[in-house]
Amino acid sequence: MRVVDTSAWLEYMSGSPTGQLVAAGLPTRREWLVPTIVQLEMTKFLLRTAGERLAEDVAAFSQKCVVVPLDTDIALAAADISRRCKLATADAIIYATAQLFEVDLLTCNAHFKELDGVCYVPKSAARSRADEAGS
Repeated sequence: MRVVDTSAWLEYMSGSPTGQLVAAGLPTRREWLVPTIVQLEMTKFLLRTAGERLAEDVAAFSQKCVVVPLDTDIALAAADISRRCKLATADAIIYATAQLFEVDLLTCNAHFKELDGVCYVPKSAARSRADEAGS
């Protein structure tokens, strides 16, 4: 099982070189944990940038994964993680979800890269691999 951060979703959906690297690490729907805060972030972003249809399609896809609602245990863990790791609230909730379920977090956000249990795919890695392939 794996939590996929909003940044990784967006890279994957864009088909970017980084998204291609992310695709290799995506779990099956039965093993893809989706915190409700990720549903919120994805819907908000897609409504603003891509329109209602794509936002609805992504929401429908996410509902076929393992949706993890924000509950008291996650909220309290996120508060502690936010304080200790200096993460914004949404990021702390996403990371706390992964930690409480004892799974890793797939992300493209650098502010997670030094944390335990994180599979970090830097955007520059995709550019570096593309540059190497072109050499």
